Parts: sequence; structure tokens; C-alpha cells
Amino acid sequence: MHIEPTIIHAIQAAGEDAPAILRAALTGIPHGRTGIPHGRIGLVSSFGTESAVLLAMAAEIDPSVPVLFLETGQHFPETLAYRDQLIARLGLTGVRDIRPDPAQIAARDPQGQLWAFDPDACCALRKVEPLDEAIIPFDAWITGRKRSQAATRAHLPVLEPQADGRVKINPLARWTAAELDAEMTRRDLPRHPLSHLGYRSIGCAPCTRPVGEGEDPRAGRWAGMAKTECGIHV
Repeated sequence: MHIEPTIIHAIQAAGEDAPAILRAALTGIPHGRTGIPHGRIGLVSSFGTESAVLLAMAAEIDPSVPVLFLETGQHFPETLAYRDQLIARLGLTGVRDIRPDPAQIAARDPQGQLWAFDPDACCALRKVEPLDEAIIPFDAWITGRKRSQAATRAHLPVLEPQADGRVKINPLARWTAAELDAEMTRRDLPRHPLSHLGYRSIGCAPCTRPVGEGEDPRAGRWAGMAKTECGIHV
């Protein structure tokens, strides 16, 4: 499993120009062996406060690109409504809800309270393991991560080769929150309903709170816990 060097070079040649990176990736990586459109590349989206820009850029190139949404079963209702709103607005036809294995939920978190005493185990069950399974057909996947989101992402590269041979692509790596906000306004994209209430990074409802003035955008994720990432990017 690998990406052809010519495609890697094309992505690198795009520098940090997000639309050019996406075009090189989505048009350069051929269809997969499974026969599904763009079977070898997918986009992972949380449909959070900053997701619309990347999704809009991708939809302009090919609205059928697979978009993987981790439906953990613990999202805010507003996030699920926003997901549906963006799908309709952008004409996305390849969105897939990736859910945890019901048997594993019954065995490991039957009461839905695992997050309260072992958030790492909860994320592994509801996010990491389902995504690991879902990306098996893909050689590359696109994320919306940015250096401005947290100190732990300050040196995020555009291209991230993975140990398993896959490539992770971060087209918006250099973008700031102000640039994203301006682009959302320019494109007249709808905002996440919770963004007006101080939520700047949104995950599962039990582990997300609004952030205060001057706080790290991701300070509201797993607040009070020794945790900063769900695990899918670690």
C-alpha cells in the first residue's frame, strides 16, 4: 500500500496552498481496488466548528469523495444536525457514518459512562478502533488539523507518512482561526450552532466544554483530564 511518488511530488509542489493540495490529492490518487470512487483516499471530518472550509474545498473538486464521520453515539445533537446541513449545502454524496462495534460497546461500555473514568479507553472504543477498520481500503486520508489549534500541533506538516505505509494529508496546516473565519464568511458557510456559545473545538458532548477568552481552542476538550488528543492522530 503506497502513494505513487509523482503524486507525492505534486502535493509537495502545492506548498501550503490548501485548494492546490486537495486537487493534487483527489485527482491524482486513482480509484481503489474496491471499485468505490476515490477508494484509495478519504477525508476524515468531525463536522466541528472549523470543518466547513475543508469540506467546501473538497466538494468543489469532487463531492463524491468519501468523508468519514466518527459517529460515536455521544455527539451533541447540534453536531449531527450540522453534519446533515453541510451535506445538503455542499452536495456531499460520500459521507459515511463510522460507528463502534455494538458488541464491543455492550461488553466494554454498556452504560455509556466509560468516558468518566477512562477517557482513553472510551476514545479507543468509539473512535480509534472504528477508524482503524474504516481506513483499511485507503492509502491516504485527509484531515482538517491545523498548527494553530494547539501547542501539540504547532509543527504539523502538510504530509505525514505513517508507519503502516499510508499518508496523512493536512491541507489546512498553516491556516489560523482568523483565516478560517474569514473564509467561512467569504463562502457564506453555515456555522456550527455551538460556536456562538464559546465552543471552539467540539468532540463528544460529555468531554467538551466552552473555552474562555485567551484559552487554547482545544482547552475545552477533556478539560481537567490528562488528555489532549483522542488517539486517532497519535
